[in-house]
Amino acid sequence: MALLARTPKQIGTIVRRVRRKQGLTQAALGEKSGLRQETISLIENGNPATRLETLLAVLAALDLEFQIAPRARSAASIEEIF
Repeated sequence: MALLARTPKQIGTIVRRVRRKQGLTQAALGEKSGLRQETISLIENGNPATRLETLLAVLAALDLEFQIAPRARSAASIEEIF
């Protein structure tokens, strides 16, 4: 299942959805990733200041990986995306 995220908020939504699907609380995911529950909450709420290292730890704890791919073409202009 490929999940697409282009904003911190979308990343947070995916993390929350996968965490809940795996039956984990924010505290349990925090323990599993070596982070505080508060940090998991910030990520799930789309905090744009989340460090890449922190995000990668959360993704690894959820057995997810980070991939970079060319942006799919759409009718939206760059101004509409940002």
